[in-house]
Amino acid sequence: MTEESKTMSNFTVILVQPQNPENIGLVARNMKNTGFENLRIIRQRELDSKSYKTAVHSRDILEKTRFYSSLSEATGDLDLIFAATSKRRKNFPFLSLEDAVTKMFEFPPATKIGLLFGNERTGLTSDELLSSNFRFAITQSARQPSYNLASAILLTLFHIYSSTGLKKTQISWEKPISRKEQDECIQLVLDKLEKKKFIHKTNKQHMTEMIYDLFGRLAMTSRDKKLLLALFSK
Repeated sequence: MTEESKTMSNFTVILVQPQNPENIGLVARNMKNTGFENLRIIRQRELDSKSYKTAVHSRDILEKTRFYSSLSEATGDLDLIFAATSKRRKNFPFLSLEDAVTKMFEFPPATKIGLLFGNERTGLTSDELLSSNFRFAITQSARQPSYNLASAILLTLFHIYSSTGLKKTQISWEKPISRKEQDECIQLVLDKLEKKKFIHKTNKQHMTEMIYDLFGRLAMTSRDKKLLLALFSK
């Protein structure tokens, strides 16, 4: 296995309840074109025959697709989640696609990265964004219409594929803990703050989103987790 293929194998494309089966096939085709192979789909149990018609020589990717009932299950074993969004959110700042790709290559090669894309009609909800560490948006000349799902994924994957050489100059940051462990730690912090009345009924959603964003961007390591648990246990 080449260094490039090892790099691509650490990325996983995650689709949240896609509506158009043809889009899934096009996503698989785009993944094949750019060297990616891991596809996960949330809240869908099987693939429609229409997906195979548009996949074109990418049947192997569809056959290896993994299905999950929830976002937490689909992201739990990954280390970092980069979520694509075209909507500006008050408590979720986002990077440009170019900056997001640069950020991806700042972490050790073994870091498992999820690329999260929402439903074609609604995109990712604020609750779904809680499961991400970083958000990114793809530049376009007009606010509407937004990019088609398959097109947005192709642009994202192509930027990553074109940037694999950046691995040679990556920053030696510690590998993050799994997203599941990050979520558990963040939830403990939220519980402690709620017990201390810092978080209350009127500010709960706002504070929850801000804390998820703060600790998400931290890309929490094992050492960070130990420090946070020690601090908040007091």
